[in-house]
Amino acid sequence: MTTRLKSAARSLPLLGLLALLGPLALGGLLSGCGLLPAKQRKPDPVVARVLPPPTPRTDGAIFQAGQQMELFADLKARRVGDVLTIRLTESTAASKSAQTKTAKTTGVNMTGPTILGKTFTAAGVPLTTTLNSANSFDGTGSSTQGNSLAGSLTVTVIDVQPNGNLVIQGEKTLRLNQGEEIVRVSGVVRSADIATDNTVTSDKVADARIIYSGKGVIDGSNRMGWLARFFNSGYAPY
Repeated sequence: MTTRLKSAARSLPLLGLLALLGPLALGGLLSGCGLLPAKQRKPDPVVARVLPPPTPRTDGAIFQAGQQMELFADLKARRVGDVLTIRLTESTAASKSAQTKTAKTTGVNMTGPTILGKTFTAAGVPLTTTLNSANSFDGTGSSTQGNSLAGSLTVTVIDVQPNGNLVIQGEKTLRLNQGEEIVRVSGVVRSADIATDNTVTSDKVADARIIYSGKGVIDGSNRMGWLARFFNSGYAPY
């Protein structure tokens, strides 16, 4: 029994050293992950947009559907497969503030009963009661946000609705030195809103879905790590 106690006492400093070096080694591994070179990602394959088959030719007819020439009309998108330039002029600003303040005070004062001019007591203790309570709340909140996006993007008409509106969709990918910049736009455009130079501003696109994102080293450096996201989430224990 004495030998076991001695061996256990000798192992205590070793266990303490391991308990101290464990978190340090884990922190070194986590920080070392950021020093590893980024893996080269293969470029996404270019997917060609499938257009509807051409209208069959009608033998013996001068007019051919889908092959007419617009001699006196502006060169604007109007058919499936035509291209249209979207001018991104997005600028939004939002501000919100709220303040709530409440207060409530309650007081109760009960005097003991008096019988024949003498205050009635129970076991020598007067039956006089006093209650006081006060509650208050003061809350203030504010939020301010602003966004801006400018540029241009040429999209393709993928469908024409029965009323003549054009369903458009397109994206632009810029592969720069340290990453990629991707802009995607989709929505519905009214033919009357298209200018003579075949452009339309993004504020006139119905059901607009505009996405601006990036990939690469610069985008990764602006993202919070998974461990920091955990400690800033609702699952954090404090």
